[in-house]
Amino acid sequence: MPESRVRKSAARKKKAKQKAELAEQQSESARLAPAGRNWVPAVFIPIGLLGVAWMVVWNLAYEQLDWLRSLGDWNLAIGLGLIVTSFVGMTLWK
Repeated sequence: MPESRVRKSAARKKKAKQKAELAEQQSESARLAPAGRNWVPAVFIPIGLLGVAWMVVWNLAYEQLDWLRSLGDWNLAIGLGLIVTSFVGMTLWK
């Protein structure tokens, strides 16, 4: 049995629907991964290294530095806080 002809309006509607779906996909991808995130590594790497350096200095020079000794257990919170902040910053990088 031969196939019937497709009406012009149906073909136009199909093209318009495909065009709308493509535009929606492009806007969704642009919304999920915006451009211009080149600053992120320049921020999270130093913060992570600062956290590691804080932990190393705290463990090695705890007895010699009075201001470090006065912080007590907060040194652990500061070092881990910097490291966790660095990991959170990594999630922003594309």
